Amino acid sequence: MSERVVPEPERRRRRPTKQGVVLSRELIVDTALRLIGQHGADALTVRRLGTALGADPSAVYRYFHSTDDLLLAVADELIGRAQAGWQPTGDWRADLRAIGLRIHSAYQAHPQAAVLAAHRTTGRTHETAAVEAILGVLRRAGFPDPEAVRIYHAFVDQSLGFAALDAAALALPAPAARADLEVWQASYAHLDAATHPHIAATAHLLAGDMRRSGYPYALDLLLDAAAARLAATG
Repeated sequence: MSERVVPEPERRRRRPTKQGVVLSRELIVDTALRLIGQHGADALTVRRLGTALGADPSAVYRYFHSTDDLLLAVADELIGRAQAGWQPTGDWRADLRAIGLRIHSAYQAHPQAAVLAAHRTTGRTHETAAVEAILGVLRRAGFPDPEAVRIYHAFVDQSLGFAALDAAALALPAPAARADLEVWQASYAHLDAATHPHIAATAHLLAGDMRRSGYPYALDLLLDAAAARLAATG
């Protein structure tokens, strides 16, 4: 894509596209999310976007410098969707848990996009608001600034790491996803207790637990550790 973006006042399209819509950054990002969901990473091309929008592909140049610029906008949109409707309650642990679960849920709703975007740093409106909100929760709870930053870092990396991991599993073709889950029953459940005593003792639990995300439990462990550190500072 071109490195030229038309300034905001000049970029508005006066006539609707063939689909009867007027182009905007928001429409292009929403369309990109839909196409990525349908076709994966290969969907993020100017030609495919133009076709979906009913517009000349070059029209996308008026809004985004490059496909990477558009990908960062998609990443920021996912962060925004995770925050939509969230309000702090004053209970730092409940607030962080809600934010973490919202992040995970927003990315699971768009697994193909999550695989592409969860590891990116956008520096844009929604990400900036999320950083401010999380640090605000921690600082108001009484965490010293160095500790607040370290917990913020661990919290966000854990949330996005699990979001990407679980999204990658959701993005697998259905036969591959089923085969992965069946390994716990087909292989691990039949290991000999003489050679693998710990797996044999817990195989029935593994087969059930590995079917769901480990994120909620991992999040609670992190929050437990943060609470213990806060108590120690008092």
